[in-house]
Amino acid sequence: MEESSADTDIETLIDEMDYIPGHFHLELNLNCESLTPAKLRRRDMVLKRDSLQSELESETGSQQFAVRNLLGLFAFHLEELSLAEETFLNICKEDPRNLNAWANLGYVYDRLKKEPEGAESVEKVFGLMGMGAGEAGEVEPRLQAARCLAEQAYAHAYDVGLNTEQEHLEKLITAVKLYDKAIAYGGQEIPLEEKRSWYFTMATMHIRLDGMLKDQEDSEHKRMTSFSRTVKLLHEAMKSSNPHYKALAWCYIGLMLERQDTFPVVPMGIHDCGYSGTDPLDCYCKAIETAKESPFILNRLAKVFLFLGKMDMATGICNMALDILPDPELNWQAYCTRAKVYITTYVKDLEQAKLGLAGVPDRENLSKAKTDLEHILQACPCLKTYMDIGQVRTERTP
Repeated sequence: MEESSADTDIETLIDEMDYIPGHFHLELNLNCESLTPAKLRRRDMVLKRDSLQSELESETGSQQFAVRNLLGLFAFHLEELSLAEETFLNICKEDPRNLNAWANLGYVYDRLKKEPEGAESVEKVFGLMGMGAGEAGEVEPRLQAARCLAEQAYAHAYDVGLNTEQEHLEKLITAVKLYDKAIAYGGQEIPLEEKRSWYFTMATMHIRLDGMLKDQEDSEHKRMTSFSRTVKLLHEAMKSSNPHYKALAWCYIGLMLERQDTFPVVPMGIHDCGYSGTDPLDCYCKAIETAKESPFILNRLAKVFLFLGKMDMATGICNMALDILPDPELNWQAYCTRAKVYITTYVKDLEQAKLGLAGVPDRENLSKAKTDLEHILQACPCLKTYMDIGQVRTERTP
C-alpha cells in the first residue's frame, strides 16, 4: 500500500512540473517503436548523427551541449551504450549543472543495471532543480530550466522517421514553442550571446517552416507573421560576436529578401529592421566577407547556396575554403559540398536532356565529383559519402 502511495506521489509531482529534464521522455520518433525496418532506421540514425557531428564544429558556447546531449541519445538508440554513457558523463563534468545530461545519464545507468550510479544521477537532478535535500546552487534555477528546454527544443528538429511534410512541420513548431518557453523562463538571466545563438537556431527553424507553408493554400497570414519574426530573429543574431552566426544570418537575410516577392505586400519585418530596398546579393556578399578567413563558415555558406540552387556561388565558396585549407582530413566538408554541386548539376542537366530542353550533360562533372569523394573516403569515410559515390558510379554506368 505504501509503495502504491509513493508511486502516486511521484506521478503527481511529475504532472505538476512545468518541464522534465532529459531526452528519453520526449515525444520523438527516435524514442518510439518504429514500423520502419531495423536496417533502414539504423541508416537514418547514422546519417542524422553524422550531420550532428558536423554541427558540433560550429557550436563553441553552451549550445554545444544541446548537440552533445542529442548525440548521446543517438548513441543509446544505436545500442552504443558505453558511448552514450561517456557522452553524458563528459557533459556532466564540463557543465555540472546540465539538467538534461544528468537525467540522460541516469537513464543510461538504469539500462546498464548500475543502480547506485543511477540513483545518484536522479538525486543530482532533483538537487539542481531545488527539489531535493541540496540547494539549486549558484546558477539561477530559471536559467537552468531555460537551458534544459532549449536543448530539448533543439532535439525536435533532428528527429528521424518523419515521412510526411506535416510531421516535419509539427516537429519544427514544437521546437519553436519550446525555445519560446525557454526564453520566457530564463528572461534576463540568459546571457546575451547565448540568447542570440538561440535566436539564430529559431530563425533557421522558421525558415524551414516558411519553405513548407509557402506551398500550402490559405497560409499567407500565418506565413506573414512567421516571416517577419524570422527577419527580426536574424537581425538580432547578426549582432553576435560569433562570426559563424553573423555570416549565416546575413546569408539568411538575403534568402528572406528573395522570398519577399511571394507576398502581395512587403512583410513589416523587412521595414522594421531596415532592409527595405536591400539587394539580396549585397547580403550574400557581406556573408562571404565575414566568413572569408574561416573554411568552416565558408563551408556552411556553400551548403546554403547549394540548397538555394546557386551552384556557381556554392562552387566558388568551396574553392575559397579549399584554398585556405586543402587537407581533406581537416576540410572534408568543402570536398563533400563541391561533389554534391557536381552531382546535382549533372542530374539536373540530364533531366533537361531527357525532356529535350538541353544537350548531353557534361560527364566531366561526375569525374570531378568522384575525385572529391575519393579524397573524403581516404580521410574520413562515412555512410553518406559511400552513398554519394554509389550514386556517381550509377550515373557513370552507360
